[in-house]
Amino acid sequence: MPEKPPLSLSCQPPLPAELIARRIYLIRGQKVMLASDLAELYEVPTSRLNEAVKRNRGRFPEDFMFQLAKEEAESLTSQIAISKPGRGGRRHLPYAFTEHGVAMLSSVLNSERAVQVNILIIRAFVKLREAMATHKDLARKIEALERKYTDHDREIEAIFEAIKKLLAPPPHPPKHRIGFG
Repeated sequence: MPEKPPLSLSCQPPLPAELIARRIYLIRGQKVMLASDLAELYEVPTSRLNEAVKRNRGRFPEDFMFQLAKEEAESLTSQIAISKPGRGGRRHLPYAFTEHGVAMLSSVLNSERAVQVNILIIRAFVKLREAMATHKDLARKIEALERKYTDHDREIEAIFEAIKKLLAPPPHPPKHRIGFG
């Protein structure tokens, strides 16, 4: 009986965008994904992904990939449950890949899964960028409305003050004193 070909990503249910988006972190002011998360998505061991990157180091300048500092890794350990050193987990500081680094990974991993997953990841980065732009636009619009209504509030307050003055009884004219005083 002939062997069945492996299931391609196109035959498998697609990865949910939320699954990918939850693995995009903001580190050093950049949106990045960790090598361990990418390896899991590509269904390869993290060591294999790191080896492929090391063999092609020239394709990954600092704006594509960087190694986390100890403090950054410790912060992530507490946030996302990365295994602590000495417990059979990570022995080296993790690598973080920017959107461009993720795009470059498909060229060094040479697998159909890597190409398909990269397409999904790049789309997630794009959606995240669009969402952030939308939030910035909304923030600007809300700020403009607040300024507008603050100005309106001042104008309405001035109108009420003028109405109060009009409705107030006229002041009594000062009495003239007769005599010496």
